[in-house]
Amino acid sequence: MSDPDRGPAQEPAEPEAGGAARLRTARPAGRRGLGAALAVIAVVVGAGIWALGPPGGGGADAKHPAAGGPTAVEVSTGSCGRGWSGATAGPQVFALRNTSSTAAEVDLTDPATGAVYGEIEGLAPGTTRELRVVLGGGSYAFKCLPDDADAVTGPTVKVAGARTGGPAAVPVTQHDLIPVALAHQRWITAKTVELTDRTDELKHAVDSGDLDAARSAWLPAHLVYERMGAAYDAFGDADTAINGSGPAPADAASAQDFEGFHRVEYGLWHGESAASLRDHADRLDRAVHALRDSWPQVRLDPAQLGLRAHEILEATAQSELTGRTDYGSGTSLATARANLDGTRELLTLLRPLLATRYPELPRLDTWLDRTGRTLDGFAVDGKWTPLDRLGRQDRQRLNSDIGQTVELLAPVATICDARRTT
Repeated sequence: MSDPDRGPAQEPAEPEAGGAARLRTARPAGRRGLGAALAVIAVVVGAGIWALGPPGGGGADAKHPAAGGPTAVEVSTGSCGRGWSGATAGPQVFALRNTSSTAAEVDLTDPATGAVYGEIEGLAPGTTRELRVVLGGGSYAFKCLPDDADAVTGPTVKVAGARTGGPAAVPVTQHDLIPVALAHQRWITAKTVELTDRTDELKHAVDSGDLDAARSAWLPAHLVYERMGAAYDAFGDADTAINGSGPAPADAASAQDFEGFHRVEYGLWHGESAASLRDHADRLDRAVHALRDSWPQVRLDPAQLGLRAHEILEATAQSELTGRTDYGSGTSLATARANLDGTRELLTLLRPLLATRYPELPRLDTWLDRTGRTLDGFAVDGKWTPLDRLGRQDRQRLNSDIGQTVELLAPVATICDARRTT
């Protein structure tokens, strides 16, 4: 990856495997490896394991960093953490066995602060999984969180040696995220009003037959919606009606049930008459009004906010930067800029939670600023350079900036994944 303080950006390299892979999410497609990008958090979805700290780490045995192989640890309400009595600082491997009759989550914690060094979730009765962590000198305890029962913290264990080890993060709870969700709900409310006003202007221009005015009104209205990206899932069917990506641009002319901003865009930039666009503009306007009117009854899911902070720009890289959502206006880079604005708005609300949990937050801010400057350089007097007219160097720089920013946003999703503590 390039560095903001160094020379010209290069194409972003693929992250190193690092032994761990994806974010724990219901929408895992497109997730990228976190090992090299973070050196902070690693997550394995299928096994439900995550560990804070560098993966691997060497040791006497390549398979089991602990010199004597994995340490067997019991997971149950009556004997949580039994089997581990101490260690020397460095890589550790624990074989966690659930001896109870119910599934459980188990965390390796700092008993004084609650910070989590590693976690296995969904550990079924009678099963064993390995947890690998790098521990510095200090005090640790396993916390067992069985399904449908209170958490139990095992005995405190002392680890001898230097205090330098893998980082830890205090869990973010649903309670922590509720104020963030409420604040973002209010921000979206204001945006639905602005969106309605802008879309009304677009509809009025089409209705009056002034297609130049309609083309001028289209982008400001569309960008308001694009800045609302963190709430898309809460919009339900309204998102499809307002901003569904529809068919491939080359197939748009023959597509059925193609509506929303992109349908109006296609007509405005492909020579359709105002008369042929009136129904499409009207349906878009009615969908926007319906969203504004229904939004006060919707409640954002607090647990999804961290994930959305990462997904907005990830989707930008997959759609706007590939031309998949350009139906003729050539404004994909303007959309990418609006997506960046939406990401920053959500990060502003999440910042109090991230400030003490994510050491790379200042670096993320640096790359967000850099990406914004890169995108702004493609707009002159309000006119945006079409994606297909970017030179090779500009395209490489943009890909690098977005790619690095997406990498640094990935831990936000993991850190803000609401977790049980009791």
